[in-house]
Amino acid sequence: MSKVIIKECSKYEVKRIIDAINQGMDLLGGWDLLLKPALKTSSGPLKVLLKPNLISPRSPDSAAITHPEILRALIRILKERGCEVWIGDSTGGAIAGSAPTARALKVSGYEGVAAEEGALIKNFDREGVVEVNKMFIAKPMFDADVVINVPKLKTHSMTMYTGAVKNLYGCIPGLKKAEYHKAAPNPLDFGKVIAQIHLATRVNLHIMDGIVAMEGEGPTGGDPYPTGKILISQDPLALDVTAIQMIGMPLAHVPMLAASVENRLGEWRKEAIEILGDYKEILIFNNFKKPPTCGSLRSQSFGIIAMVAALLKTIPHIDLKVCKHCNICVDSCPVGAIHRKTKQIDYNRCIECMCCHELCPHQAVKLRKSNPAIRFVTKLIGK
Repeated sequence: MSKVIIKECSKYEVKRIIDAINQGMDLLGGWDLLLKPALKTSSGPLKVLLKPNLISPRSPDSAAITHPEILRALIRILKERGCEVWIGDSTGGAIAGSAPTARALKVSGYEGVAAEEGALIKNFDREGVVEVNKMFIAKPMFDADVVINVPKLKTHSMTMYTGAVKNLYGCIPGLKKAEYHKAAPNPLDFGKVIAQIHLATRVNLHIMDGIVAMEGEGPTGGDPYPTGKILISQDPLALDVTAIQMIGMPLAHVPMLAASVENRLGEWRKEAIEILGDYKEILIFNNFKKPPTCGSLRSQSFGIIAMVAALLKTIPHIDLKVCKHCNICVDSCPVGAIHRKTKQIDYNRCIECMCCHELCPHQAVKLRKSNPAIRFVTKLIGK
C-alpha cells in the first residue's frame, strides 16, 4: 500500500509551506525515517539534493516552474536537521546551441533563495555525468545522500501531464535531452526513457508543488490554476496517479506512464493507494483545462480509428506576429525541422515532440489541428 499525502496550502508563504510539509511527513513516519538510514553511510553532514522542475528561464509566477518558496521551505527544514542542501536541475532546450540552465537558475529565483538560505546550486550541465545503461545522468544524483524530487503539477501538450515521474528528465544534462526525444518521439517510447532514468537512480521522496498548477497548453504555455495543494509520497507513480485524477484526467490519457506501470515504479491501482492528510479521498478540481491533445486517438491505431486520429492530429505552428526570432525553437528542435529565418516547420521531419511549444519564452508556438477543414470547423464552433 502506497501513501499519498494531500495537504492544503493556499499561498506561497514559507511558514505555511513548512507546516504543511512537516505535517505531511509526520504521516509518512517523520523526517527521521528518511534521513536516519542515510546517516549510516555518510561521513559528515547529509547531502540532500532538491530536484525541482526548472524547465526554462521562467519567473515564479508563471506556474511553469517549481516555486522557489517551496525550495526555501525545504532548505530550512533540512538545515534545521543538520543537512547540507543542494538545488540541482538542467533546463530543456537551447539558446544559440547552449542550454540556458545558468540563466534559468537566476530568473527563477533559485540562486537568490540558495544564497539567502545557505544552500548550494548544482547546475546539472556543469557537474559531470554518470553513465548507466548507455544513459548519461547528472552526477549530483549519485553524489547526494538523499534525493528529493520537487515537481510542479502541470499539463503537458506532448505527454498530457507532467509530475513526479517525468520530472526526472531534467537529470539528463544539456542538449542530450534532444537526442533522447529524437530516439523516442511518441509518449509511449518517451515513457520508457523516463522509466529507465528512475530505475537508474534512487529518489527518496517526492513533494509536489500544487499550490498553483498549470492548466491548458502546458508545460509553459498554459494558465495558472490555483489548486492550493501540496502532495507528498515516496511513490512517484502513486503520486502522479492521484494528481491526474485530481485534474480529471484518466490514466489511459497519459500513455507516458505506461512504462512506469510496466516496470512497477510504484502503485497505480486505486485500491493500493492510501490518501492521507487533509483529505481521505481524491478531490476533483472544477473546470481544469486539459491540453488540446488530451484524449485524442493515437496514430498507432488502425483502420477507421487511424483515419479519425489523422483528422484530429494536433501540430505546432509558429505565429510570426508573436515570434521574437530568438531562435530557441530552432536550436531546441531535435531533428532540425524549423527554418532559422522563416520559422516554417517541415512537418515531414517534425516528430511532434512539442519541444518548440514547450520552450518558446514568448508563447509564439501555437498548437493547431493539422487538417485545414477541422481547423475551420473548430474555429466556427469557437473551440
